[in-house]
Amino acid sequence: MKQMFQAILFQGKEFSYNPDTKEINLSHMSGYTVNRNKRIQIANRIFEMRLYNCFLSEDELSSGIGTLAQRDKNYFIRDGRLGMDMTLKKFVEYFADIYSVSDDRFVEKHGRKIFLMFLRPIINGTGNYYIEAQTRDARRTDVIVDNLGEQFIVELKIWYGDEYNKRGEAQLSEYLDYYRKDRGYMLSFNFNRNKKTGLREVRTGGKTTVEAVV
Repeated sequence: MKQMFQAILFQGKEFSYNPDTKEINLSHMSGYTVNRNKRIQIANRIFEMRLYNCFLSEDELSSGIGTLAQRDKNYFIRDGRLGMDMTLKKFVEYFADIYSVSDDRFVEKHGRKIFLMFLRPIINGTGNYYIEAQTRDARRTDVIVDNLGEQFIVELKIWYGDEYNKRGEAQLSEYLDYYRKDRGYMLSFNFNRNKKTGLREVRTGGKTTVEAVV
């Protein structure tokens, strides 16, 4: 059941509702999940956040990237305000140092979890985050970060080429319209051996997107 929850939350996997499967039946009976359109989903946002925090806390002690984020917290928080540009810039640097030799399957499976482990100690005590369930799938996940009244929209995605990336930029621009924001963020996990890592700014639909590639 724990593996199923992690796959749903961090990898965007879907599981068909089958009450004859022990893990699915147990999660359903305990109220953690519901049957929506014959698919298993976490019952509500409170359960989602409790599960996210539980899984991230388990890995924090062994996570080098979380330790670095805690150590360098002053880089990201200035006068109580979160600098998301610097947060993504440092994540790219730390990720390259720690996970550059990891195989692609590991990064694809754990990349979004690694970012949340990095983010959590930075905003701990001053902010929170949540995952938009309707955009959580195998290709993309939107993270909404709230810190002392400021809100940041961060799209986490797997790189599937330039054309898919352009569609992602357009989607994020529409999403920013919904939240009435002019600036958004996109973090791409790119497995192309000739990739160019780092940050760049892109204008789409009158909105600014800060794109980070690892």
